[in-house]
Amino acid sequence: MNIPSSARLVLATHNPHKVKELADILSPLIPGFSSDMVVGAAGLGIAEPVEDGVSFTENALIKARAASAATGLPAVADDSGICVDIMGGAPGIFSARWCGHHGDDQANLQLLLDQMADVPDAQRTASFVSAAVLCCPGGLERHCLGKMSGHLIRTPQGEGGFGYDPIFVADGQDCTNSELSAEQKNALSHRGKAFRALAPAIATALELGGKLTPAQARP
Repeated sequence: MNIPSSARLVLATHNPHKVKELADILSPLIPGFSSDMVVGAAGLGIAEPVEDGVSFTENALIKARAASAATGLPAVADDSGICVDIMGGAPGIFSARWCGHHGDDQANLQLLLDQMADVPDAQRTASFVSAAVLCCPGGLERHCLGKMSGHLIRTPQGEGGFGYDPIFVADGQDCTNSELSAEQKNALSHRGKAFRALAPAIATALELGGKLTPAQARP
């Protein structure tokens, strides 16, 4: 595989945390890949599309299609959220705007804690889910799902991560996602699992300059 140094991959997000996280996940997986190849949608002036899908995958496709169409480059997107079992999978696709408006991590987290205040510890199970999508100008679309199961604690702990990380403890861990190192979190996370599964198609798209067709995609 020979990825040109000029290759670019658009990440359809305005969240700088996700841009860095994706670069960290892909760098060890794709020979010749560097973090400089990942460009966030905000840096390219791409407007955020209306996410009116009814699933994580549908919303990720909306974002990746819009970014690829606007730039003529291969684009990836993920849509992710936390699904609480006792709440029937909510907040789910509404995780980023659970408090009523988009992107207020603290307000979203506090509302979820308030709603879960009377729930016993044994019933506080939850999962992070991520749908990762690749869209290429040549017509290829690929998507993969990743999941990280665990439970919610009652008081935020840790300074790292973002979103609901300070109140989520993954199965097999004794600390929250916010207390994990970036390397530890990426190895366990829903987003890491989804993008590792998608990495072979991303690598081929970068090698071919985004002109990847469905027939050229690796299985």
